[in-house]
Amino acid sequence: MRSIVYFTRDLAPTAMLRLYDALGVTLEGKVAVKLHSGEVGNQNFLRPDFMKPMIDKVGGTIVECNTAYEGSRDTTKAHWETMQSHGWTAIAPVDIMDEEGELELPIPCGKRIAKDFVGSHLTRYDSLLVLSHFKGHPMGGFGGALKNISIGIASSHGKVHIHGAGDEQKFWDSDHDSFLEAMADAAWAIHDRFKGKVAYLNVMRNMSVDCDCCAVAADPKIGDIGILASLDPVALDQACLDLVYRSDDPGKGDLIQRIESLNGVHTVEAAAELGIGSREYELVELD
Repeated sequence: MRSIVYFTRDLAPTAMLRLYDALGVTLEGKVAVKLHSGEVGNQNFLRPDFMKPMIDKVGGTIVECNTAYEGSRDTTKAHWETMQSHGWTAIAPVDIMDEEGELELPIPCGKRIAKDFVGSHLTRYDSLLVLSHFKGHPMGGFGGALKNISIGIASSHGKVHIHGAGDEQKFWDSDHDSFLEAMADAAWAIHDRFKGKVAYLNVMRNMSVDCDCCAVAADPKIGDIGILASLDPVALDQACLDLVYRSDDPGKGDLIQRIESLNGVHTVEAAAELGIGSREYELVELD
């Protein structure tokens, strides 16, 4: 069955509002808004003024979890300082969800992991809005909606669990495809928890080969493409990958090389096999 993915080349903040309305979903209750706060030093992450209209529309709380590697977001104290210095606390309520511990979510269908460890504050929320910056990634090949709800919502410990594909002693050196499959497993846990109460938007702008988690990131070489939205994170990430490959921008080669060198598409393949969504989609342009 084909999923619907909405697309606009308009990169104004108001374009996200049009895409959200096109989805025909109303996120009710207390809404968690998962985005990437950006590592200190990174110049490519999407800024608060760009995200604010969409966050305001759903009355959302910005949510993040601590990282599992050394940096400006590896402790709750440092993460709060980063959220403040990057301007997030000035535009909306913020919640570091693993500030008071973690919650274990079962993954009965998991390929590599049987449980996902997430911030305990996840229980505070009735709905989830996922605002992802689509770009490359030095471990996953690319980062989009699936990575944002898997690694992104995992607690600091949960990130170690995913990276090690269940063996936390192999945090940095697990079998690579197993790590990608563990990310898909963790994405299943979040998508299943919020089934029918979650919406996804991917912003294809400032697409460095590196993630927003990198303090020093390469400058983007491929031009901006647009914004996409779907209720299906698998179709959404697949559509973004396809737009990169179809681009006539001569600078796309570096991003494609990063994706292919790390078999990035395998996360999408694994997520589809788990039934999170479909790689078959209809792209509906709103321009």
